[in-house]
Parts: sequence; C-alpha cells; structure tokens
Amino acid sequence: MRVAAVLVAALIMLVSLRAGAAERTVVLPAPAYNPPAASGGEQKLVVAGGCFWGVQGVFQRVKGVSRAVSGYAGGAKESARYEKVSGGDTGHAESVEITYDPKTVSLGELLRVYFSVAHDPTQLNRQGPDAGAQYRSTIFVANAEQEKAARNYIAQLSGSKAFSAPIVTTLEPLRAFYPAETYHQDYLLRHPAQPYIVYNDLPKIDDLKRLFPSLYRESPALTN
Repeated sequence: MRVAAVLVAALIMLVSLRAGAAERTVVLPAPAYNPPAASGGEQKLVVAGGCFWGVQGVFQRVKGVSRAVSGYAGGAKESARYEKVSGGDTGHAESVEITYDPKTVSLGELLRVYFSVAHDPTQLNRQGPDAGAQYRSTIFVANAEQEKAARNYIAQLSGSKAFSAPIVTTLEPLRAFYPAETYHQDYLLRHPAQPYIVYNDLPKIDDLKRLFPSLYRESPALTN
C-alpha cells in the first residue's frame, strides 16, 4: 500500500497547481478542558492518525516534546511488525508515542495539534491515499485523565461543528506500544524529497508553523 501511495502521490504532484496536504487543515479552538500539568516529570501520549511518518514528523517539531517514536499499538506483540501490520487485520494502528514535558506543552495543546494539523479525524480507517484499519484515527489512552481530556475535546469539537463531517476518532486503552523498525524512525526528516512526504506530510509541518508559532520548533526531536 505504501509503495502504491508513493506512486499515486507522485502523479498527483505532476498535475497539481500547488503543493498541499492530502488532508484539509482546520483551525480549531483550544480545549475547554485542559488538565493541569501533573507532577512527576515527563508524560507520554500515544496517538494514531494515518501513516506514522507524518504524525511523527509533526510532533517532533512541537516545543516540549523530547521524543516522538513511530510504532504500533492496539494488537499483540507477535504481530507488531510492519509486514504484518500492513495487512490491516492485526488490530494494530500505525502510532506515535509522544514523550513531552507538561510544564512546556500541555495535553490539551497536543490534542489540538493532533486534531487540527497531524491528521484528518473525519476519515474512517484511512488518511489520504492510505486505507485500512491500521491507518485509523485513534487515541490510545493510558489513564483516566487522558481519556477525560480526549473525550471532552471530541465532544467540544463535535458540538461546535468544527468539521464538516463527523469525527470518527476512537479512544482505545493503551495496553502496549511497540516501536517500529529503525528505518521508519525520523523518516520524514531523512527523506524530505520523497513525493509521498512532499505531498502528504511537509504541508503539515508548514501548517504547524503557521497555526502554532508559539509551539513550533525549528530543531526537531530526533529518535536516532
């Protein structure tokens, strides 16, 4: 699917009059409920929203994020491999584990970036050219506070008709996160000229810088 997506993206670029994201960026309000920073240092949030290359690339540019790792969540350890997950029937979603300092960037701010820039939460089991349950929009909640913040924000956005279509993002309990293969890490940063990245993902970085200038960082948080 990913190879085919690269070819499709290349063809789209040849006929497109402008470089733009495959998903439409929406300017969203800040969460009405934003839990205060918890004591105890850095926190983690695991989200899924299509190909993890772009999602990782976005959060690597957010101030307060010390690490963003591409990986798999939702399925068993034995099937947490790219060739298995790509089949779409493992229960896994391509995900990103975000490690962040809540004193610098709040959970609410991360959720706002996730819904407005990192992906399109109205696309069911797909993002742009990629289709399948492994590309679903999901927040893997690790505790009651994360679940409350995510559920309240989804309700807020749905109630305000922030999107022209219903939000399909699901909340699933985080049982485990499995880092993806090394060649997937920092992929956007290492392959900025690849047509798939140019068309689908680089516009997200531009949108992050434009919509969230106070959160944007020029130097990304690398995993390798």
